[in-house]
Amino acid sequence: MPEDSTICAISTPAGTGGIAVIRLSGKSAIAIVDIIFRSPAQGKNLADQPANTLHFGTIHQDKTLLDEVVIGLFRTPHSYTGEDVVEISCHGSQYIQQQILQLLIDCGAMLALPGEFTQRAFLHGKMDLSQAEAVADLISSGNAAAHRVALNQMRGGFSAEIKLLRDQLLHFITLVELELDFSEEDVEFADRTQLIALSRKVESLLQKLANSFSLGNAIKNGIPVAIIGDTNVGKSTLLNALLNEEKAIVSEIHGTTRDVIEDVVNLNGVLFRFFDTAGLRETTDSIERMGIERSYRKLEQAMVILLVLDLTSPNDSILSRILEIRNKIDSQKLILVANKSDLVTDKVRNELAALPLKSNESLVFVAAKSKENLTGLIRVMQDSVSVDKVQPEDVIVTNIRHYEALTKALEAIQRTITGLESNLSGEFLSQDIRECLYYLGSITGHISTDEVLGNIFKNFCIGK
Repeated sequence: MPEDSTICAISTPAGTGGIAVIRLSGKSAIAIVDIIFRSPAQGKNLADQPANTLHFGTIHQDKTLLDEVVIGLFRTPHSYTGEDVVEISCHGSQYIQQQILQLLIDCGAMLALPGEFTQRAFLHGKMDLSQAEAVADLISSGNAAAHRVALNQMRGGFSAEIKLLRDQLLHFITLVELELDFSEEDVEFADRTQLIALSRKVESLLQKLANSFSLGNAIKNGIPVAIIGDTNVGKSTLLNALLNEEKAIVSEIHGTTRDVIEDVVNLNGVLFRFFDTAGLRETTDSIERMGIERSYRKLEQAMVILLVLDLTSPNDSILSRILEIRNKIDSQKLILVANKSDLVTDKVRNELAALPLKSNESLVFVAAKSKENLTGLIRVMQDSVSVDKVQPEDVIVTNIRHYEALTKALEAIQRTITGLESNLSGEFLSQDIRECLYYLGSITGHISTDEVLGNIFKNFCIGK
């Protein structure tokens, strides 16, 4: 779209509501709205009004009154896009919204592309690329943790970390390339010991950011939780209780669940993605055996594993299942869910409670059928991943594009460290540092292409 064009779009969700907002951005935004707006004050024009003000009036289609509206004025450069911006708050009738939008187009505005308002904000330097992407994450945030992370990124928390890394690397490469200019004089501007120390510091920061992606991705899309255990221990009953709906079939017949049942639920502000798996047992049924194989695969994908145990079962069978699952997992959090605790004596509960637990393990007694102590289980689940402890200032990577760029930047700085330790020539060091700078710059948009920008902003909703 031409750089001097004025764009317009409905910024509120589709449908009928009390109020709808239609937004314009561009150098002709105020003039276009002036054509169709009438103020109760005689001779009042929007073009003469100061920025950051609201104005009540009416919208007219020729001489016909269409609606009463409130106009918000924002002038360049102090607006969301950095251009003149007008926001029309009208009544939420779909007919009114479409009529006003058509009037604006007839008067010279162009319909905005998906994400074009935010793209203009990026192009006018109102935010960098990672902040622009955080806008989409903030809009789609479905839980408190995702909201906190997205808000921090939109306000520049992640960008500040990347800027710090780039500034350090730019100082690094300046010294290295300065040596190249004086190579014939054999002058050394860069102390190799200091450069190695700086490189390791950059490596540590990059590693920390890259490692945060597993948690960030889980916050954004839901903490993956696998519910596993023997047949008829209450896995499906537990899932239904957590979801508060009859999602899975509950039956006394062994092997009812033959495939993985998946659902997402927001529990106390944290998004969990549950996988109810087929019961673990020896079977000759080929379909049930396929379901059991999928159950074991879900162990690898999950951050949290709920091993449901039937307290009415023999103690040795419970212990053998715990041992088996312990041997199949690595760093995941294992929560031993002692189910049917209302059907056994204190002695049985105390025997299991006396079992030594590893650092990544917890034990919770529940009665899934009557929903007894579900709140305790949810609290342990939250504590096991520390999602609810995420603070607004915490920098956590949630975007796969950022993670891939960080991974490549990390590889480049590791090659730089190896080169420094091997006393490699400055030309080769400079190449690796530049590669690291390139990938860091691609995150914030210091280095970008039209193809990358188009792919990012096409996923935004129209009107944002």
